[in-house]
Amino acid sequence: MPTCPLCTSVDTAFYHRDTRREYHCCRRCALVFVPPAFRLAPEAERAVYDQHENTPDDPGYRRFLSRLFEPLRERLSDGTCGLDFGAGPGPTLSVMFEEAGHSMAIYDPFYAPDSSVLEHTYDFITATEVVEHLFSPGRELARLAARLRPGGWLGLMTKRFTDHAAFTQWHYILDPTHVSFFSEASFRWLADELELGIEFPAADVVLLHKPLD
Repeated sequence: MPTCPLCTSVDTAFYHRDTRREYHCCRRCALVFVPPAFRLAPEAERAVYDQHENTPDDPGYRRFLSRLFEPLRERLSDGTCGLDFGAGPGPTLSVMFEEAGHSMAIYDPFYAPDSSVLEHTYDFITATEVVEHLFSPGRELARLAARLRPGGWLGLMTKRFTDHAAFTQWHYILDPTHVSFFSEASFRWLADELELGIEFPAADVVLLHKPLD
């Protein structure tokens, strides 16, 4: 069985197969993931992302991002500094936070690959529709949590699955770039592992909070 990319456990099991690929589930952290053999090559992955047409001028896209933007903004002090991780080809959430008075850095491995921004610390970090694309979500999320200042927030947006029956009929697994699928249990495991507080303000939003001490 393949190793879990979230918790690195080898206690994983076959979960589902469709016409294109397999999905396995971790018994330790409850992540469902696509084994490495079924992942896209980088050039094929980017070709999918290049089709995205999201921009700050799209009011529908802003409404979508507001599901994370609004609850996170309510928890921030004025003038804090943030990082939008996985900003994509049309960074928009960073613009929304800048309009609200927060300074922002952006990072994306394809479209804004300046990794020097990952060496700084931040009051908050966002990743919208990102974690489902990560080949190594455990390592990447631990790295982001380590860049939070005391009292900082890690805001994530990704759809969560509830059970096996729902998973097998889920549109979210049809995207070939989606390889890591979280449930509420997966995020609770992550919060415990990283020693972060956790809140679920919406069905597809999770906020992780770093203690002040």
